[in-house]
Amino acid sequence: MNSLINKVAIVTGGANGIGAHIVQELIKEQTKYVAIVDVDEASGVSLQNKLKAEYGRDVAGFYKCDVTNDDVLHGIFDKIVKDFGTIDVVVNNAGIATENMNSYKKLIDINFTATVSSTLKALELMRADRGGAGGTIINISSIAALTLMSPGVFIYAATKSAVLHLSLCMGKEDYYRHTKVRVITTCFGATDTEIIDKMISFDELVTENMQNIVERFKKENIIQSANAAAQGVIESYKTGKTGSTWLIDEGKIMDISDRMCDAFKIMSTGIKG
Repeated sequence: MNSLINKVAIVTGGANGIGAHIVQELIKEQTKYVAIVDVDEASGVSLQNKLKAEYGRDVAGFYKCDVTNDDVLHGIFDKIVKDFGTIDVVVNNAGIATENMNSYKKLIDINFTATVSSTLKALELMRADRGGAGGTIINISSIAALTLMSPGVFIYAATKSAVLHLSLCMGKEDYYRHTKVRVITTCFGATDTEIIDKMISFDELVTENMQNIVERFKKENIIQSANAAAQGVIESYKTGKTGSTWLIDEGKIMDISDRMCDAFKIMSTGIKG
């Protein structure tokens, strides 16, 4: 069991929705400090002030950042290390699901490229083989990476599949034994946040189908709360092995690492190396 007591954490997309709940759950676990990284300044400052008032000290701080800006993002990492001496946990949560012709490149930049950038910066600062103390990176994927939904938000699903594959490979024991940095993936099912209402596609057929699915999920009451998703992240930190994959769906938290191993064994059948 891994403890979060006295740990220093960074959560991207931490001002709203699931990210804000992850921040609050981390603090409940007695972390020393959580950096709330988000472009939404009003919500971020509000959450920071709420937590300070509730706990009577600076348990969290807001850092305004467009995660696609490497200079600003990496600068925040460096500042946290300067102020606290270390970073123990990074949760790459920032993401969008709007993939029309005007926004699909932004979606790729936020959902995948920024996750890669944050992961590499965290790895650089944490890795034990280069002077760091080790740590944990939790990358947020989706059930969209585990299914072949069509018509569906194809580009969003592709970015989440890329996040999953990146995390699975970087988290393998053969790499971890050098770095001592756990890399874990969590895949959220349908969750009660703004993102599911903003699944807009380049194709009206896809948009309509996604809206119908969300409406059906709401009627059937199978959309989990943002807090349930956040609790799954905490559980993955506490008990997850490096390279593990977690599914948090309908409020249930499941380690599906064996499924992932079985799937890749099938897909790599006959491939040498």
